[in-house]
Amino acid sequence: MKADLLVTPQQFVWEETFELRSGDQLEGFELIYETYGELNASASNAVLICHALSGNHHAAGRHAADDTKPGWWDSAIGPGKPIDTNRFYVVSLNNLGGCHGSSGPLSTNPVTGNPYGPSFPTVTVSDWVRSQALLADHLGVETFAAIIGGSLGGMQVLQWSIDFPQRVAHAVVIAAAPKLSAQNIAFNEIARHAITSDPEFQDGNYRTQNTNPDHGLGIARMIGHVTYLSANGMGTKFGRELKSGDITSATDVEFQVESYLQYQGANFAKTFDANTYIRMTHALDYFDPAQDNNDNLAATLAKATAQFLVISFSSDWRFSPARSAEIVDGLVEAKKNVVSACIESEHGHDSFLLPIERYFEVLGGYLKRVGAEK
Repeated sequence: MKADLLVTPQQFVWEETFELRSGDQLEGFELIYETYGELNASASNAVLICHALSGNHHAAGRHAADDTKPGWWDSAIGPGKPIDTNRFYVVSLNNLGGCHGSSGPLSTNPVTGNPYGPSFPTVTVSDWVRSQALLADHLGVETFAAIIGGSLGGMQVLQWSIDFPQRVAHAVVIAAAPKLSAQNIAFNEIARHAITSDPEFQDGNYRTQNTNPDHGLGIARMIGHVTYLSANGMGTKFGRELKSGDITSATDVEFQVESYLQYQGANFAKTFDANTYIRMTHALDYFDPAQDNNDNLAATLAKATAQFLVISFSSDWRFSPARSAEIVDGLVEAKKNVVSACIESEHGHDSFLLPIERYFEVLGGYLKRVGAEK
């Protein structure tokens, strides 16, 4: 997208009661979203972007002329880019329960007049998808030409194809899994424990106590960040280079990788909400659509009518190519139209966010076919 393109976040307000899968309910909610490109006369060129754990609505463009940081997927969304805004009307939102403007723990509970804080209810991937469908109604989009997401975003794409099959023409699932492994659930629990054991967490009431669990949230991010990288990628980027100290005398030693992780953790703690992090990771843990069909993924996907593109990355050990293969196998068994690709990359799970040439060739080539249908 052009560097001088300015985008303005918009707000969707749902004023009716919204029932959650947990049995709890919200007395209305708000979603923050952005759009890129123009909706055509038949409303047939809309593409929905589903964000991952720490993502938000700002996927592309800039909010101001002096904004030095574009959206998190700006390399992929824009004129002539894989998700081409000359062809598509692209919608990106901050999920329900988020901390970047959508209703979540930082929001005011309309019933009590106080911030939700830890009382904000548990949300699931299926709750997100239903709220996104309401946003689509608001925008006048009956069927998305494509719904695209990586990691937790890819899980939302799968849920869309199951819950609203007639509203998804193409489903692009990137670096995802049909459910989390025990190892992944364990990583999430360690991260949550780092947050909740921080004395500043205050049982989730840190905002009303004018504090923040910076230390715990920073550690949670450090744990997550390590799992998003690969051993080879970290070796290439950092090796055993020192930032300071003398390793021979073991005096004041700090490796470059240590400094990098500390920086990432500290920055994340300034921009992300701890209660939101806890809810987002629980949503990851609870995602298991095949559970409703005796763990038969093919039977679960039988409802889908979309065509699928499934992409994985060779060095991704958090959501390995084998987990994407489970999705592909389920789709093949369910006799669905699916193409897949495993992209060579040393960047681990984070590869889905990067402008890797072969990855963008596959994604862009597939979407050109989608665009040609419009």
